[in-house]
Parts: sequence; structure tokens; C-alpha cells
Amino acid sequence: MAGRDVQVLHRPAAVGKVTDIVGLYLSPPENAIVLCVDEKSQIQALDRTAPMLPMQPGLPERRTHDYVRHGTTTLFAALEIATGQVTAAVKPRHRHQEFLAFLKQVARAYPECELHLVMDNYAAHKRVEIRDWLATNPRIQVHCTPTSGSWLNLVEVWFGIIERQAIRRGTFRSVKDLNAKIRAFIDGWNDRAHPFVWTKTADDILKKANRQNIPNTNH
Repeated sequence: MAGRDVQVLHRPAAVGKVTDIVGLYLSPPENAIVLCVDEKSQIQALDRTAPMLPMQPGLPERRTHDYVRHGTTTLFAALEIATGQVTAAVKPRHRHQEFLAFLKQVARAYPECELHLVMDNYAAHKRVEIRDWLATNPRIQVHCTPTSGSWLNLVEVWFGIIERQAIRRGTFRSVKDLNAKIRAFIDGWNDRAHPFVWTKTADDILKKANRQNIPNTNH
């Protein structure tokens, strides 16, 4: 995966999770779909106080740092690793209720097949309501990334792309405008979707995950 370095994990349990998720990416179960799931919360609808000035010969892009806040939104997304397709929803909050509603949306989008979800251990993801729903849907299996292992979740790469290409430079006069921009970007993305390509081998990733931590004693 271009441009994504591997952080170091030191606990055996964490390395086991790395092995599990890397295996899912590189050799997914037959007739199953692997989805990377997460939410990008507190996306601000910022209205700049002056128009952005585009880049010109000899001049960089210029924009004011003054803005008016018009509220926030949360983007829930599930990235299918085999195709790059994204199932998404924008919601006003990011509690377990919204996350459960999104999981049900994902299940409806893939109604017949076995699903493997890669996601982190955020508190809302571990609520009893989520666990109970998963227990009644055994075709959906969850694979949690280890602590400090968000680099393993490919949807984080996609969040970086939408941030750079659709959100960061935007001017939004309302949350409704922001949500519309996000939805339009997702529609365009899915029209041209392609999978991410790993640039490191499984051995390279696991070697770095197993690397011993040498504390820095310099003062």
C-alpha cells in the first residue's frame, strides 16, 4: 500500500491480530467479502470568510484562516478490499446507535455472502448491543485491529483521500452542504473504484510488527 509505513507492535497478541488481518487482505476466505469499517467523526462544515484564491504561476494557493463553523457530521464507511467500492453513511453523531444502524446498512448491501469486517476497538464498537446483533448474524465476523494498529485498516487510507480531495479545501455554509459534497465524492469514487495495492509483502509487514522496541535513553 503506497505511502503507508508500518508502525511497530510489541505484544504477542497484537502480532497475532496483525497476522490475522494481513492474511485476510492477501488471501481472503473463498466466497467471502472483506470490508474495512470505521467512522470519521467531527468533520466540520467550515465557511471561509473570504474566497479561496487558486494557485497561479509563481504563487501558491491562498486561503484565509478565518472561518465560521456551521456544525459537524460523522462519516461511516466500509471499504471492500477486493474492489475499492465504498458503502457509506453520514450521520449527525457517532454513538453505538449510529454504528449499529450502519452495520445493518452494510449487511443489507451484501445480503447473501459471508462478511469479514476489519475494525478497531473503539468503545462504541464493543457495546453489548453491537455484540448481541453480531451474535444473531453469524455470517458476519469481526477482526479487530490491535491498539495503535489503525494503519492496518485500509479505510483509513480512503479517509485521507476524501479529506484531501473533498473536505479540507471546501467551503460549506451548512452541514447539509458538507454532507452533499461527501455523498457526491463517494458516488464519483465508486464509479471509478479500484482496489488498493500493497507494496510490502506479508513477510515485510510481520517482520516489522515483530521488531523489538529499543527504548531511547538519551536525555
